[in-house]
Amino acid sequence: MAILSKIRERSMFLIVIIGLALFAFVASPKDILDFFNSSKVDSVGEINGESVSRRDFAAQVEAYKTNVGPNVSETQAVNAVWNNVLSEKIFKTQLEEAGIVVGEKDIWDAIVEIPSIKNAEIFKNEIGLFDEEKFKEYLANLKSNSKDQANNAWLNWLQTERSVKANLEKSAYTQLVRYGVGASLKEGERAYLEGQTKLDGSYVYVPYASIKDDEVSVSAAEVEAYVNAHQDQFETEATRDIKYVSFDIKASQKDEDDLKDDLNYIVPGFVKTENVAEFVEDEGTDIALDDRFLFKNNLPTVVADEIFAANKGNVVGPYKFQNHLRISKVQDFVKMPDSVQASHILVAYVGSRAANPEITRSEEQAKKLADSILTVVKKRPSKFAVLAKNISADKSNSEKAGALDWFTYNQMVPEFRDFCFLNKNGKIGIVKTTFGYHVIKITGQKNIQKAVKLATISKKIEASEDTENQIFEQAESLAYEVSNGASIDELAKEKNYIVRPLVGIKAMEDAVAGLGNNRSIVRWTFDAETNVNSVKRFDLDQGYAVVVLSNKTAKGLQSASAASAKVKPILLKEKKAALIAAKMNGADLNSIATANATEVKNFSNVTMAAPTISGVGIEPGVVGAIYASPVDKVVSNIVGVKGVFAVKVSKKEAPADLPSYEGSRNSLAKENQNKLARELFTSLKELSDIEDNRANIY
Repeated sequence: MAILSKIRERSMFLIVIIGLALFAFVASPKDILDFFNSSKVDSVGEINGESVSRRDFAAQVEAYKTNVGPNVSETQAVNAVWNNVLSEKIFKTQLEEAGIVVGEKDIWDAIVEIPSIKNAEIFKNEIGLFDEEKFKEYLANLKSNSKDQANNAWLNWLQTERSVKANLEKSAYTQLVRYGVGASLKEGERAYLEGQTKLDGSYVYVPYASIKDDEVSVSAAEVEAYVNAHQDQFETEATRDIKYVSFDIKASQKDEDDLKDDLNYIVPGFVKTENVAEFVEDEGTDIALDDRFLFKNNLPTVVADEIFAANKGNVVGPYKFQNHLRISKVQDFVKMPDSVQASHILVAYVGSRAANPEITRSEEQAKKLADSILTVVKKRPSKFAVLAKNISADKSNSEKAGALDWFTYNQMVPEFRDFCFLNKNGKIGIVKTTFGYHVIKITGQKNIQKAVKLATISKKIEASEDTENQIFEQAESLAYEVSNGASIDELAKEKNYIVRPLVGIKAMEDAVAGLGNNRSIVRWTFDAETNVNSVKRFDLDQGYAVVVLSNKTAKGLQSASAASAKVKPILLKEKKAALIAAKMNGADLNSIATANATEVKNFSNVTMAAPTISGVGIEPGVVGAIYASPVDKVVSNIVGVKGVFAVKVSKKEAPADLPSYEGSRNSLAKENQNKLARELFTSLKELSDIEDNRANIY
């Protein structure tokens, strides 16, 4: 009994122990360590020493998804909120260091100026002006009811308030820094002179393309040396490289043949049936019945001739169109125009579509009025225009005697369409549509031709269960063989699979090129237990992918091999420039041109504001060198974007002096401030201490 008593006293303790034992049984050692690591459980990251609460972050992510809508993915929402949090905390830190505080009144003043709030009818007083007290009362009610609201409207409001504050802080700091950036009058004058001075002269241009790439070599050591010398340009976050083979679930030829047999089996019944709609519903179709008449050019070309050669009641097919197999029964043939012109008088009633609020007549009254109009216009057609002007609810054409422009078969609602296309020119009658009762007069018809009405049973060509199983077995077999040491490249070659490489996957991406959105693949590549050459089969929306982790790149300096694609063209250009420069030692442009098998060309009215050299293109560095060159002196070995230049300036025409350079100074100051605004956040982010744990959570 004493033992049982002790167990009862410590029952909660035992429950916890048993729970942890079960957890340890199903979880990996990494999961257990993560569970007890509070930084992973409670924090999404740290920004300048301030922790980002996981709970608060998750609430912001949910609010973002609610506001943006269903098309945003979880990862997209996480990344957007993280950037917002980064901006908020970074600018908040800068303001605190500057001793500037955004107060509650500043936030409130900004909130009440938000158009959607200021113009909301519920916050306006009796004379139609915004009433702050009504708005405050609304917020008070929102807060008091927040516990009862499933949509958490109060938390959404708090997020709005927070967003306004963050925007104010960002704006305040940006404006503060902008005040420290400007330009002097002297700088304005210099910018004006540099931008507007016209330059004339001659040049010799030797393009880099004149030297073939295989005439210059760049070694791996040179690439590595360049990366080490320009480390700030090659800092990289952690990335992963993979190889994968995808297996699409798609129908086999046998699946298609089996479906064709199924359709052939029901053709006799389709021919005999008199209730086509019921037959189609019983047999099932992936595309709903269409009761419209179709011209020959509206039909699939693979079957158009056969359908138009068939008789009423015949069934054509099975035929293949847009990944479906179809059988079509000819229900009717008619002769009808491809376009019609008509006039109408619309009699609307209460409840009809787009009816004017002033309409008070009932549907029965509308029908009687339409009948009366029809009687009148049949006896006296000249009355149509007057009645259309005075009675028709369609004001878009009532002033034009109710006349409509030429329209095609599919432009009008079915009832209106059928009257106009299935009756002869000159016919007058009444049809009812969702808009009301129309008194219609057909006034013109063009291109009368044969049309057909079909009843079509359409079945999508899909993979059978056997085919799906075979594709699964292929993917599973490949994954198994690779996991046992086989090379995915060799196996793919042997089995005629295609191996696709993908480099540079980042931790917070959710899309894998070629495989669509698949966050599980990205997470797997960054899992600590996934090693290089690890393999796994993943399920896709319409198939499978066997993925091999081929490389891991740690955060830090990019490797020479990874940077090669960017660095090699730079070094090739430098080496070509050096080879060209060796032939640019002549005393004048003619000798330089002869040595390089080219010719001397002229330039005129070139300015630094528009740094384009005729026959070459935009070359800002070269034009800058021309501006700095002395007149009548050959300057060679000017390295440009597209090649190497030698130039001789013959004339520099300075612009007229201005009475004031205030405008130029203001333009320069604005340009500097705009550049600062564009680059400020990026610069502050680089200077901040940021720890990002999102990839461990999402």
